[in-house]
Amino acid sequence: MNRPTHPLEAIGAWFLALIWLAPLAYAFWSALHPAAYATSFSLSAPWTLENFARAWNQAPFGRYYVNTVLLVCMVLAGQLVLCTLAAYAFARFSFRGSTIAFALVLLQLMIMPDVLIVENYRVVSGLGLLDTIPAIALPYMASAFGIFLLRQTFKSVPVELTDAARVEGAGPLTILWRVYVPLARPTYIAFALVSVSYHWNNFLWPLIVTNSVGSRPLTVGLAVFGAPETGVDWSIINAATVMTMAPLLAAFLLFQRQFMQSFMRAGIR
Repeated sequence: MNRPTHPLEAIGAWFLALIWLAPLAYAFWSALHPAAYATSFSLSAPWTLENFARAWNQAPFGRYYVNTVLLVCMVLAGQLVLCTLAAYAFARFSFRGSTIAFALVLLQLMIMPDVLIVENYRVVSGLGLLDTIPAIALPYMASAFGIFLLRQTFKSVPVELTDAARVEGAGPLTILWRVYVPLARPTYIAFALVSVSYHWNNFLWPLIVTNSVGSRPLTVGLAVFGAPETGVDWSIINAATVMTMAPLLAAFLLFQRQFMQSFMRAGIR
């Protein structure tokens, strides 16, 4: 039987939720009101969408959006292919050194990407890719987290399904495509949300390898737009912030059930 929630736990959960929501609520408030009411929380304050129009016109956010969409799609496509193949190999094939190889993959989860910035910059510079979208995407094409998550999901697929597919004459790649991938759809959705949200919000690495509007993603563009020397007021800055995070917020609200179910089922097997 489920243990009833203690009142103090409920109060603590609501308190933490309010702390988390407070900056988001302020961003929406100031973005939807004139600058004079950015810090005046009056119910009679007029509503406006002018801040969004001014923010859009004062910086090339259209180009930033295109760059960011191309970036997250490029990274996600590479991760899905590489992580699927690696996870399938770890889950269903026995080969010498597989345990050590998987341990090395898990070891990558403990290494912060920022530690590798200097080496990644040297490699990207040697390839002549500086100030390009592939330069931002290249270091993230393989994901240890994605390999782990998909491996756990593939290991939960009954072996009988694989044997039945082999009897029908299906090869390893056909079994992967026709059996494992469809059954792992909720996991793919959850991982896609994590990957897209991370690379949509990634800032430090894109800041280092991009120098122009043609390759600059939304995070870097927003930082440049909100720099103190630009003189932009907080209502317009928050309007730009809302425009930047709105796609991620909508995606999470649409797929939150698949997101939670996937991580709850991805235990170590």
